[in-house]
Amino acid sequence: MNKKPEDIKVILATDCGSTTTKAILIMHQDGEYRLVVRGEAPTTVEAPFEDVTMGVLNAVTEVSELAGRKLVTDDEKILRPSTGNDGTDIFISTSSAGGGLQMMVAGVVRTMTAKSAENAALGAGAIVMDVIASNDKRLPHEQIERIRQLRPDMILLSGGIDGGTVSHVVELGELIGAADPRPRLGIGYHLPVIYAGNIDARENVNDILGEKVDLRIVDNIRPVLEEENLKPAREMIHNLFMEHVMAQAPGYKKLMSWADAPIMPTPGAVGLIMKRVADEEGIQVLGVDIGGATTDVFSVFNNPAYDIHKDENEIDNPKTIFNRTVSANLGMSYSISNVFKETGIENVLRWIPFEMDEVELRNQVKNKMIRPTTIPQALETLMFEQALAREALRLAFIQHQNFATTLKGVQKQRTISETFEQSEAESLVNLLGLDILIGSGGVLSHAPKRNQSAIMMLDAFQPQGLTMLAVDSIFMMPQLGVLSTIHPKAATEVFHKDCLIYLGDSLSPVGTGKPGSKVGAYKLTMPDGKTHEGLLLFGDMKKFALGIGETAKLSFEPSRGFDCGEGKGKKISVEVRGGVVGFILDGRGRPLIIPEAEAERVASLKKWLAALEVYPENTLNG
Repeated sequence: MNKKPEDIKVILATDCGSTTTKAILIMHQDGEYRLVVRGEAPTTVEAPFEDVTMGVLNAVTEVSELAGRKLVTDDEKILRPSTGNDGTDIFISTSSAGGGLQMMVAGVVRTMTAKSAENAALGAGAIVMDVIASNDKRLPHEQIERIRQLRPDMILLSGGIDGGTVSHVVELGELIGAADPRPRLGIGYHLPVIYAGNIDARENVNDILGEKVDLRIVDNIRPVLEEENLKPAREMIHNLFMEHVMAQAPGYKKLMSWADAPIMPTPGAVGLIMKRVADEEGIQVLGVDIGGATTDVFSVFNNPAYDIHKDENEIDNPKTIFNRTVSANLGMSYSISNVFKETGIENVLRWIPFEMDEVELRNQVKNKMIRPTTIPQALETLMFEQALAREALRLAFIQHQNFATTLKGVQKQRTISETFEQSEAESLVNLLGLDILIGSGGVLSHAPKRNQSAIMMLDAFQPQGLTMLAVDSIFMMPQLGVLSTIHPKAATEVFHKDCLIYLGDSLSPVGTGKPGSKVGAYKLTMPDGKTHEGLLLFGDMKKFALGIGETAKLSFEPSRGFDCGEGKGKKISVEVRGGVVGFILDGRGRPLIIPEAEAERVASLKKWLAALEVYPENTLNG
């Protein structure tokens, strides 16, 4: 694309989802970039249409009508450039139609090179179908059968540090060769395989796979134990996604010819905008997208090794580390029965603020399973779905915490006490350092009240210290992710002003106590000078009316056993920001423990829901 960012005033962007194609129009107005309108239409990648551009044109036509701006030519192409009230300067798109990008990864050691390969694939926006490792306890014939069965879009093969042992990664290459895998889409072309392992094994791998697959060789993703080099593999995944996977789906070649930037997998684009905003503003971000079938968790947290090796190259030692995980079996419609199975009936019941019969709960799950696209019509059904949502989010977040860890196999200095701890690699997820928690997906973005989104996020993620809560208004993060590669300013302006809905800051002291014991003393000075003072007791929640764009001064002195981020018992004086919900004081402690006795549990839930005005008045009585 030849246009300079300053010449781009009108931007048209689409996201081709598995069921819906969404289009947005962004324009430069009054010195800033803002979302003007959005439209959507059914995705047309499957029969009877089998042409993805039909859905794109339908969504763009809706945008055109709403904006009063001609965007499609008479011969059904995107109208460019913009002149007066017609056309657009650029057109960009993302896609997860056809099931998105589905990959397998293979590595020598499951917790080292195989995990690095999984990091590379997930960061590029792929669903990782399986991980093959030399030490995964499956016999070779079982691994070969698995590769044949899954039919991925591509395979990422890694293993060994540069100059290390060659034999193990060559054996993995032989497994792939013996499986002779066929791609999911397209007949008559070779499956793409990316080799990103020990450079000394390249020749051997080429001899084994060169004629059987479309082999691409990139730099080693783990050149030495202390380093991950994921960028070359991720770029190759994107390129092959365009060349092979996209090209096989009906109508994509036409769509690619329209677009002014490469078409990206939807989740990879979401990760891009989150990482850009986090790096530009120097903040740590945690985001979730809960869908019907899968739940994606994204995070950008500080690199613990950065301060020690500040003088090193930014590529070798980045200031922040981005991670993404896909929980492919945790979702709110098609996967709802799996959420129920994974978490257990007791964990779902603990979030329901009334006595509910076990049989009734199982019937609710089965009804949703039979009719996955239905929307709750009764308040009790809504409460049930939001209880299940908490568990889906909680389980996906646990998976993310276990995945987003420091590099396994790296030697580091330890204290004597650490030497005796048989712990896994340290998680990068530091909730006390988290600045903003972003929720996305129907159950969070389209909850009847924003207060419901806030309590679901507080319950599922249990943020610690001071954290801003926000939701994505209409899920435009994918389009903004692609836009950030062309016009970062426009992407970040729209992200903050139109994409995110700020719910407000929450303060959650870390620690536990007896119900009614003192968590801390607070003084909140509002914008009009009025003050709220009092004690926060263990098990209590408080909400203060503080609107979007408003700030208040908070002084909070925690009791001896509680920590707000500065250390146990240490006072904090901070500026807190408001939102559509307000400012929240969460005195339930961390970790959050819900009473087991039914009467006590129901009473606690009703008290918390009433404090945050989650449901209409009087609905929790009786």
